[in-house]
Amino acid sequence: MAHRNTAEYDGVVSESWRIAPVDEVRIGDVVKTPSGDVVTVTRIETSFLGLSNLVAFIEDTPDRWYKCPIAVDAEVEIRTTTGD
Repeated sequence: MAHRNTAEYDGVVSESWRIAPVDEVRIGDVVKTPSGDVVTVTRIETSFLGLSNLVAFIEDTPDRWYKCPIAVDAEVEIRTTTGD
């Protein structure tokens, strides 16, 4: 009997994180910054405070407003999910 993947059949969603440069972050991504902040990115502000080496990830949701500045050459973790 073949082994069955329970995530595929039971609708279980698994979560993992991948390391990526800041410029790969897109609206809708859930990002963990180097400081450990977790942000659901709803906007990206370039040249934060007029500085070309900073961007800001902004979470503007009914539950939270949060702005997280980060260096453009930094790496972050982007959440990835698999399953239903």
